[in-house]
Amino acid sequence: MSFRELTMIDVREVLRRMQAGQSARQLARDGVVDRKTAGRYFEAARQHEIGPETDLTDALVREVAQYIQTRPEPPPTDVRQELQKHRATIEAGLTAERPLRLVRVQELLARDGVEISYSSLRRYAHAEFGWKERRSSVRIDDPPAGEEAQIDFGHMGFVFDATGKRRKLWALVVTLTVSRYMFVWPTLEQTTAAVCAGLDAAWRFFGGVTKRVLPDNMSSAIVRADPLQPTIQPAFLEYAQARGFFVDPARVRRPQDKARVENQNAYVRERCFDGEHIDTVDAWRTHCERWCRDVAGARVHGTTRLVPRDVYESAERPHMLPPPTEPFDVPVWTEAKVHPDHHVQVARALYSVPTAYLGRTVRVRLDSSSVRLYLGSELIKIHTRVEPGRRSTDASDYPVGKADYALRSVDRVRQQARLRGAHVGDFVAALLEGPLPWAKMRQAYALLRLCDRYGEERVDQLCARALAFEVFDVVRLERMLKAAQTTREPAAPAGRVVLLPVGRFARSKEAFVTRATCTDREEGGAS
Repeated sequence: MSFRELTMIDVREVLRRMQAGQSARQLARDGVVDRKTAGRYFEAARQHEIGPETDLTDALVREVAQYIQTRPEPPPTDVRQELQKHRATIEAGLTAERPLRLVRVQELLARDGVEISYSSLRRYAHAEFGWKERRSSVRIDDPPAGEEAQIDFGHMGFVFDATGKRRKLWALVVTLTVSRYMFVWPTLEQTTAAVCAGLDAAWRFFGGVTKRVLPDNMSSAIVRADPLQPTIQPAFLEYAQARGFFVDPARVRRPQDKARVENQNAYVRERCFDGEHIDTVDAWRTHCERWCRDVAGARVHGTTRLVPRDVYESAERPHMLPPPTEPFDVPVWTEAKVHPDHHVQVARALYSVPTAYLGRTVRVRLDSSSVRLYLGSELIKIHTRVEPGRRSTDASDYPVGKADYALRSVDRVRQQARLRGAHVGDFVAALLEGPLPWAKMRQAYALLRLCDRYGEERVDQLCARALAFEVFDVVRLERMLKAAQTTREPAAPAGRVVLLPVGRFARSKEAFVTRATCTDREEGGAS
């Protein structure tokens, strides 16, 4: 018979048979233990004065077993003795405020002349200091009924979308902690909108909302993971506020924090998705809802040994919050800089901002119908959402007098021209006629500036003449005004002589003669 270490039950059976008068040979013949093993236990029983009437208590049986099974420890090996000499160095490296890696401890020992293999050092550190010892855990009790729902995404396979592209099929699994009643929502995305849609479908399926939702650190719900102060995605936080529950994220790489749903992913994949031939996501959702209600909800749960659907209806549903009646408009939060043209660009559309915020970076909340702009906690502007490529401009956001230029208001230019004079108004009205009045806007503004420079009366008279000859050229009108101003320069008063100063370097009139004189010819002939 091969060696085997006897358990407490085996030792008790040997002692019980000894009390009944059976011999060691008979125990070996019956296959209880080997004859020599039975002899050793019989000797140990006599040493402990165990007779036929002795009560075989647990303490007595344990004492006999330890008497036989306890063996002296083998002497330490040479490697262990060498490591024991450097125990203080190893302990200081592994228990420091910033512990060293074991391979670094091995390098430091080698520098001191101690050549030890890594496996020997690892066994020594494990035995002496508990290095890399598996930590114990504590099973946390379930919260009150209707208090908590745990959610998680799981990869369930592949499916073809409407374009025929092969896509990963994900499932948002929502499990109620007390009853273990679950809901599965297939989806092609893990966005915030997908999470909110899946949770809304779960609340409708359950007929209520829990007071707390425990997700993992999915980026669609958690921006920055932290055990004490996690940063929740703003859109998901708004959804939680709208539905009335609190968000309590699990710690990073701590699946035990949401063990109720973590253990269900494999079960959902194997029992709900594997072997099914369903093409569309909508068909998958119908199948999963029926499966959650009639299969997973109607089974006897492996841990609670109760039917989840029955436990939910009797224990959890009365404590749930009311389910939502309207879909949630999932917003998008982003940042945008206010440009010098008083606009920010959001989702490829432009929205105006008051002048006081030029150059500032604002927070933008974008939903299906509106755009809200915030600076800190202050709401500075609200716009109705427009399509990409369009813009929403509020004229009051511009400085005084600049809105007309920015908005290119044709009617406003006509009104301003009418105030400058009747003929100026008629000229601008005629100038801006046609299918493209914006092409003549600059000429209209130039005419208004001529009124400021040369006077409204003169420009109005000139516009009357231009209308009579149907000349609609503002540049020509400007040349005419300049020419008229030049000819109207005031003349010197009559009877007054104005003496001009003589130039300092002026030459005589003979210096400008171009023909040779008689004197010049005579002098030339004489020579």
